Amino acid sequence: MTELEKARQIIDETDREIAGLFEKRMDAVKLVAEYKAKNGLPIFDEEREKKIISKNVASLKNDSLKGYYDTFLRSFIGVSKKYQESLLKGLKIAFCGTEGAFAEIASKKIFPYGRTVAFGDFSGAYNAVLEGDCDCCVLPIENSYAGEVGQVIDLMFEGDLSVNGVYDMQVKQNLIGIRGAGIKDVKTVISHPQALSQCNVYINEHGFFKEQAANTAFAAKKVASLNEKSVAAIASKETAELYGLEVIDHDINESAVNTTRFAVFSRSSAQNSPDNERFILLFTVNDEVGALAKAVNIICAHGFNMRILRSRPVKNVPWQYYFYVEADGDRNSEEGQRMMKELSVCCEKLKIAGHYSAKKTI
Repeated sequence: MTELEKARQIIDETDREIAGLFEKRMDAVKLVAEYKAKNGLPIFDEEREKKIISKNVASLKNDSLKGYYDTFLRSFIGVSKKYQESLLKGLKIAFCGTEGAFAEIASKKIFPYGRTVAFGDFSGAYNAVLEGDCDCCVLPIENSYAGEVGQVIDLMFEGDLSVNGVYDMQVKQNLIGIRGAGIKDVKTVISHPQALSQCNVYINEHGFFKEQAANTAFAAKKVASLNEKSVAAIASKETAELYGLEVIDHDINESAVNTTRFAVFSRSSAQNSPDNERFILLFTVNDEVGALAKAVNIICAHGFNMRILRSRPVKNVPWQYYFYVEADGDRNSEEGQRMMKELSVCCEKLKIAGHYSAKKTI
């Protein structure tokens, strides 16, 4: 046997081993896809991918092969993602609004392989997941300029779905109207209350009348149907294209860093994921002096850094409030379990609404 034949024999044997390992890996990829479908998690996880590549490339002894192995792994991971995508093609994602709404844009960025389903209000999208008609829903929970979306936070407090992801999406608001319309033609602007708030300075400068809509896409749809130069909407450029409208003026929101946080809700909780860095805690306190201070001190005493603390009125119970907390750390750790046990003494209602990985941008 020649040296060439020996080398080819080694390659053939190695390829057979790789084929078996490939099947084994793809079986595990299928399990990952099933877990993600159940918990409403996206296929692409940039941080996880970076860690896999870095760890495996570092394990090579031959430095001259590291660049080639990096390329091999990226290709291999790409095949895995394609396989997951084929398994999750039927994933149904609920959102509030109509086609072209910012929530749908966010849904498609998080789940590019899924099918979006529109609902007229937040509770409709939420209940569609609760009742099993959709696999997950993507709802806004906060805007960097206009603040929290109270209706969604209330659903989080009252409902049974879990938050398994929180994503930041930069929102650029535009003045859009029918073809041929200019700023001087516009008398009335239509949009969601938060969008109107984000663009309030611009609206006042131009003396526009304001009209509220359920969301920005509904506003654009109405402008298209009215077909009047005097009426414009505030929405995204994608929405303008969708409804055959033109961008009259772009980036009209007051804040240049206008960002909306979207949460992914599903029926199952992915609380044991190693990538979860934060948790959402909701609670009411006992009716006694210092109860809130006691609860906050317990959270801090166990080393959990609170990123957000705010209150919301309890529906149907006048003058009572619940508290919303987002904190860094692993609530499932021993320290976290001790914290929850202590909180249960001073909190009338105590609920972990979700776990998520921080710094997810779409």
